[in-house]
Amino acid sequence: MFVAAGLLTMLLCQWGDVGAQGEARPEASHKAVVITVEDMIDDGLYASILRRADEALAMGATHIILEIDTLGGLVSAADDISSFLILELSPQAHTVAFISRKAISAGAMIAVSCNDIIMRHNTTIGDAAPITMGASLEGVEREKAESFVRSIFTRAAEANGYPEPLLRAMVTRQLEVYRVRNLATRQYEFFEAEDLPRDAGEYDLDNKELVVRGDEILTLTAPRALEYGVARAVVADHREALAFLEQRDGITFDPDVPVLRPVWSEQMVRWLNSPTVVAVLVMIAMLGIYIELNTPGVGLPGLVAVIAIVIMVGSKYLVGMATWVEVAIFVLGVVLLAVEIFLIPGFGVAGIAGIILMFVGFLGMLVRNPPGEIPWPRSPMAWELLFESLMAVALGFVGFLILAYLITKHLPKMFFLRGLMLEPAAAGAPMRISMTAAWGEGAVLAVGAEGEVVSALRPAGQARFGQSTVDVVAEGQFLERGCKVRVVEIRGNRVVVRQVE
Repeated sequence: MFVAAGLLTMLLCQWGDVGAQGEARPEASHKAVVITVEDMIDDGLYASILRRADEALAMGATHIILEIDTLGGLVSAADDISSFLILELSPQAHTVAFISRKAISAGAMIAVSCNDIIMRHNTTIGDAAPITMGASLEGVEREKAESFVRSIFTRAAEANGYPEPLLRAMVTRQLEVYRVRNLATRQYEFFEAEDLPRDAGEYDLDNKELVVRGDEILTLTAPRALEYGVARAVVADHREALAFLEQRDGITFDPDVPVLRPVWSEQMVRWLNSPTVVAVLVMIAMLGIYIELNTPGVGLPGLVAVIAIVIMVGSKYLVGMATWVEVAIFVLGVVLLAVEIFLIPGFGVAGIAGIILMFVGFLGMLVRNPPGEIPWPRSPMAWELLFESLMAVALGFVGFLILAYLITKHLPKMFFLRGLMLEPAAAGAPMRISMTAAWGEGAVLAVGAEGEVVSALRPAGQARFGQSTVDVVAEGQFLERGCKVRVVEIRGNRVVVRQVE
């Protein structure tokens, strides 16, 4: 009896606790985290969004809000971000695009890839027609580019319930879009001109509204985006955006809303991958190599060239443009070229192979591909990205040619800097080589001069000619200290010697 009474008491207490909890405990809160999307859309931003999304999920985010303010950028990077939002992030958290100022071009692509779009007053979204650097897209080329971008917007419309004809009109100018009321549902629907319904009993065709003309690319202000169903709400700030989501979805947000911004290192990597900086790095690297080949020993110009190359390759690797395969190919090319320049007399197989491997490795870094695939563009946007990167490299090469000409002409004549580069000698005249020891009076060096090895040549080392010691390279052999040698070639700062029998 006592046992039965105890069980009854426990059940009553548990029932009372459940009832009390149901009445007094507030609904479980949701966590919102803001990720900023600003300035240029590029591969560096894509990598940054991946990192910050993982950080937001680790914080327990149920809603990830992308605060967008951008005029666009690389379509390839925007496509990567769009695919990530739709296929990977949305199943884990509700995504919201909060347009703080503008979401144009690639920015619009990212916005429509979110589950909801909320816009501030006086903001805009749209104008996503593809463009190219230095030329205009016409005919088949334009259709190829637009077809790819339209498919991205179509995917977003299907995934998130936005009016597909309006999103497609943000990409292609020739599309006419009408708004027609469905007589059964009393709701407006959007149709391209060629897809207009013909049943006047189902749609109010007499009062159809032309929303987008055939000669314009759609860009929507906040009120029109709300009216046409592209935006879910128009608000004044973050607080009102969260309040809208709370009221619509019946949830409560944690009052602490972290804002995740790119760290300084991510901003620097994005800056280093910009076309302008790539052009400058190419110019600096080639100029450093050129000066190094025309100066004695291994010094500052060579170090600067190496630093520039490491920055170019490293920045590509950090944003996912370069795989370890391409980096390995490029490094092998650098090693072969260095062996040819500093160890092997003349210029032959090793140097040519090194240049080819460096070109192949760097070209592969300009196209994003998995390690097991050939780096070849597979879409119009990939070709566009490759073209823009090659344009940057070409500009850097032109800058190098101009500076190399000026340096060759004027640097040897400048009193304070003339020691950095050897002045070209007249044909048939002896070459004056920078020595590692003090110059003897009137010291010159010419082909045929004989001297003695003072440090073993493996094959590079030093030999003494008269009162001066010179950095030399043995021709196809190792020579020990004390061997007699004769100069057989002088090219730039390279002095090639052969043992005297």
